Amino acid sequence: MSIKLSPVTLPDFGTPLARPVIPAQTYAARVSAAYAAAGCDWLVVYADREHFANIVFLTGFEPRFEEALLLLGPRGERVIVTGNENIDYAPVAGLADIAVYLCQSLSLMGQDRSLKPNLAAVLRELGLAKGERVGLVGWKYVEASEWDGPKPTFFVPAYVVDSLALVVGDIVDATHVLMHPTAGLRAVVDADQIAEAEWAATRASLAVWRIISGFTLGDNELMAASRMGYAGEPMNCHPMFSTGDASLPVIGLKSPSARQPARGDGVTTAVSFWGGLTARGGLVSDHDDDFVAVASAYFKGLLAWYETADIGVEGGAIHEAVVSTLAEGGLRSALNPGHLTGHDEWMNSPIRPGSTETIASGMPFQIDIIPVPMPAGWTLNCEDPVTVADASLRAEIAARHPQVAARFEARRAYVRDQIGVEVRDNILLLSSIPLTLPPLWLKKGYALVKG
Repeated sequence: MSIKLSPVTLPDFGTPLARPVIPAQTYAARVSAAYAAAGCDWLVVYADREHFANIVFLTGFEPRFEEALLLLGPRGERVIVTGNENIDYAPVAGLADIAVYLCQSLSLMGQDRSLKPNLAAVLRELGLAKGERVGLVGWKYVEASEWDGPKPTFFVPAYVVDSLALVVGDIVDATHVLMHPTAGLRAVVDADQIAEAEWAATRASLAVWRIISGFTLGDNELMAASRMGYAGEPMNCHPMFSTGDASLPVIGLKSPSARQPARGDGVTTAVSFWGGLTARGGLVSDHDDDFVAVASAYFKGLLAWYETADIGVEGGAIHEAVVSTLAEGGLRSALNPGHLTGHDEWMNSPIRPGSTETIASGMPFQIDIIPVPMPAGWTLNCEDPVTVADASLRAEIAARHPQVAARFEARRAYVRDQIGVEVRDNILLLSSIPLTLPPLWLKKGYALVKG
């Protein structure tokens, strides 16, 4: 396989304005499925500003500034418990027939505690009692090798865990109900969720493209990042922009600073809205054969993902295909070469060494292949979201969201005709700069292509 730097013309695939709405009946089906899968008297879902993906997936509500709990009970109870600031925000939830209870200990410190200060008391008021089986969903769960304590442990604040234990006794970890890489409810999404993610991915990828295409020598990092054109879209992580010269590593997670990059510096940026992250990394240059050679080796590893991933393929096979291809160019992947995504940037991943977990229709992936080792002052990245979809799911998307389906087909045609890559019908391209990697940010209109 040969890779070369070639002129490309990125089409205007269109930018959706209104974010697709998840129907109330979809939220109702999700909470019913979660409650049934947990097999408990009560299912309690923890959320905060950083760890909101589970609760927003189930209800459409995500807490701001403070914590919240979703409680699903034995008589069809659907309850959000939150603090002073979110008590009036919680009605944004798309889940119907949901009650909202105040617990002021979930509020920020120094705020009023005179009405409902005690979480245990609120839980008793809601009907929780000794001896009932409670499943608690945190923002991740531990594997067997990570914990050998006599009781379960949780990625949830101790105050919440202790309050539940005080009221009911033993608690079980039910996080896997939502976050297991194949059996979790969030591991497979429906047509409406795909449309919502495509809205986010389109806008995030175009924000990244505005940063890249507008970049010029003389910019400082803040000026360059400002070209993203942020319009208030809900984010699942902070925007990133970072540069470095031969004395500095390029740290991809950094926020922009006043640093002014020079010719030959490495540069990377990422923008992520709910359901769709796009990242690109390259060199501040218009000519560097050595860098382009390394970028081409990386690009081959990227293509190995697209050529291998499909419905029924084991995650370990995708991992091996990418890792072995990168190794031919002296590279490896810093993290898993791909993971499930959603309202949070990283949910879980079936793509691990030796994984026999298979890819299913509806799985939302971020192709997250970060190549290492990189010398100081060099960086490469080409992250985009895709979703795996069989013919039935694609037909449902076309019926419910025809403009989304049309963008999927237009992107596939672009990648085929200009990048030279035939992407399987089962792989939906959510990014509006799909497989478009410009390794040299000053060589405008050029990207890596196959052929």
